[in-house]
Amino acid sequence: MAQMGRPRQFDRDTALISAMHLFWANGYAATSLSQLKAELGISAPSFYAAFGSKEALFQEAVTLYLQRHGSVTESLWDPQISPRTAIELALRSSAQMQSETGHPSGCMVALGVMSSGKPDNVSVTEALTASRARTRAGILACVRRGIAQQELHAETDPIALAQVFESFLFGLSTLARDGATQASLDAAVTQVLGMWDLCSNKEA
Repeated sequence: MAQMGRPRQFDRDTALISAMHLFWANGYAATSLSQLKAELGISAPSFYAAFGSKEALFQEAVTLYLQRHGSVTESLWDPQISPRTAIELALRSSAQMQSETGHPSGCMVALGVMSSGKPDNVSVTEALTASRARTRAGILACVRRGIAQQELHAETDPIALAQVFESFLFGLSTLARDGATQASLDAAVTQVLGMWDLCSNKEA
């Protein structure tokens, strides 16, 4: 008797990457089950057998994104790197990732602000919200470390300066979606880092 369910040629890992790209490009609410089935090339029974539900697939896609593309800001948590360099690496790595080919432009975490669509879907994007909060905390920790290590003036407002970098980081997604090149984004990173230099304690 022929087996029911997924076709033999179905590659779950490849399908998950395709689904991640679709969610990345469109967001959770705007990505329909029909789009997912068409992109993955499977029937409804096969889809549910492989992933359970659209929400479950989205959660897997987010986990995969955070493990791969979302790791570009990990320098923020490396105490062996100077705080300014940690922020610079996070910004430049993110700019490169968001503008490179081979996947949708922009950042799935930043774009996830609009992914939920309806209030009922807010819980779906909790992992993206948590990731943004973690990045926010990492940037603030770097600024505070810069003040503690006297790289920045003692009177520097850590929250205000951290929000400058955070706003810039998440704003990269809009620029990347609108076709900004890696070179132009990288040049913008150089400019925004001047805010750190303006607050630097050059006598330290």
